[in-house]
Amino acid sequence: MLQLRYTLVLITSILTPIYFVGQGTVPVAGFITPMDIPMDLSGNFMEPRSDHFHSGLDIRTQGQEGVPVRAVAEGWVSRIKISPWGYGHAVYVDHPSGHTSVYGHLQQLKGAVAEAALDAQYRNKDFNLDIYPEKGTLPLVQGEVFALSGNSGGSAGPHLHFEIRRTSDQHALDPESMGIKVKDSTPPEIIGVRIYPLSDTSRAGPYPPNAKGFATQGAGGRYGLKPGVRPEAYGSVGLALHTLDRYDGTSSRFGVRSIELFVDSVLVFTTGFTELDFDRNRYCNAHMDYGLYKGSRMEYHRCFKLPNNTLKIYGKEPAQGRINVEPGREHLVHFVVTDKHGNRSELTFRLQGSTFERTLSWPDRELEGSLFRYDSENVLLEEGVRFTMPALALYDDTYFGYAKRPAPVKAWSPIHVLHDPMIPIHLHCDLAIAVPDLPESARLKALIVGLDDKGRPTAVGGSWANGWVSARVRSFGAYTVMVDSIPPSISNVDLRSIMRGRKGFVLKISDDLSGIADWKATMNDQWVLMAYDPKNKALSHTFDKHTSTTGTKEFKLEVTDDRGNKASWKMNFER
Repeated sequence: MLQLRYTLVLITSILTPIYFVGQGTVPVAGFITPMDIPMDLSGNFMEPRSDHFHSGLDIRTQGQEGVPVRAVAEGWVSRIKISPWGYGHAVYVDHPSGHTSVYGHLQQLKGAVAEAALDAQYRNKDFNLDIYPEKGTLPLVQGEVFALSGNSGGSAGPHLHFEIRRTSDQHALDPESMGIKVKDSTPPEIIGVRIYPLSDTSRAGPYPPNAKGFATQGAGGRYGLKPGVRPEAYGSVGLALHTLDRYDGTSSRFGVRSIELFVDSVLVFTTGFTELDFDRNRYCNAHMDYGLYKGSRMEYHRCFKLPNNTLKIYGKEPAQGRINVEPGREHLVHFVVTDKHGNRSELTFRLQGSTFERTLSWPDRELEGSLFRYDSENVLLEEGVRFTMPALALYDDTYFGYAKRPAPVKAWSPIHVLHDPMIPIHLHCDLAIAVPDLPESARLKALIVGLDDKGRPTAVGGSWANGWVSARVRSFGAYTVMVDSIPPSISNVDLRSIMRGRKGFVLKISDDLSGIADWKATMNDQWVLMAYDPKNKALSHTFDKHTSTTGTKEFKLEVTDDRGNKASWKMNFER
């Protein structure tokens, strides 16, 4: 039997064309591909993203929506989740093998799955849906079409987000390890390396002018630093590697599968991206250099652990990436990076131990502000602002900076600048801003907003009490208080007085500050389903079994924003 398994792998790899495993192909794990189009990826498993590792594969759909989506194996629908955010329209399918396949950003559901979702939405009178059908009530056979691909939720373009999870703990696994094949003979790219002091007395030598790290050169899996570059350090330091992968025939950036760090031929740190625990996923911000990823899209993987990093992706090497650099001693540093398909790249360079006297000529480390420790509660109390961080909200100790700026137009408080938005926060923190002059009529309409570099506000929310507006935040940055007393806007796109022969209609809705919170539509005083697409600021209705009857229809819509401001709109039409 073992010999048969190896034979199947060999045959599949020989017969499978680039970017495609045919719908009839059954790999070792028993899964087929979810669509009958080439497997052209724009994202792979555990690729670094903002605040998380990617949990599956993003499969391009040739720039279009409406591609039939199939069950990759026999099973039953275990969850249907519909939301304007996240995965949008998503279906979860449990399989007898002990795995769950997940299909996200769908355009629409089909067949019995669509019927079950529609019935639940009308029963709950809510577009948002999260139901768990009983086992066996919505069975699927392998290859059965149950949905069409789309661009719903947080998707930035038409594609299918596809995952495979272990059903027992819902940890995500790499679909490419479960039989989904993609052509890749390209070794990872190694772009740069950085050095980080790991103690109060250690120092890292400066990078070349205008550089964020030491750039590499090389190709074909062999890399070194540029000529004349000589990294220096003093004391205990850690390294980070800017690396990424590319698949054959595409320029998209992908995540690598493993990183090994050797110092003087001793393995001191390993990272393996093979399984994703969603409960720990935000610790991606501790693994990556968050500031460089967020600000410059540089994928620097830390090859040492920050104190508050509970990811289970690291090896058990005693050094855990800590390198003790002694004055006058030269250390041989060797990185090995491997992708999912076994392609390998290596970087080798020498790290020179510097003397303490030489470090005095290096630029000083920025240590301004109050010391906030990662393992204890931290509180900022300044005039007009309170900011409380619970223990373990930070990944490492940081020197916390604060500044106050004049109130911008339409704001009811000064701007309170909390530290640096390029430093990540793991847990929600409590922020309160004083608004002593806020009139009573505006108190229920007040909210905290964050301001970007151009002063544009983004709603955070919150509530007023005793002269303060309080909210929970999960990022550093600039905050103030504004008041939203303006109702949302509603405009008609294509609802006509005569709707015979039409499949549905669309209305545009928007809000100027606090954001859309709720909407309710009726036809002849009966609740009807309106799907919300925040990307396009649109509410849409497709005539269904509840609304497809002929006759005169009185359509009414009420939209409410987060501060309770309401807008209404109505129109009669013939169906």
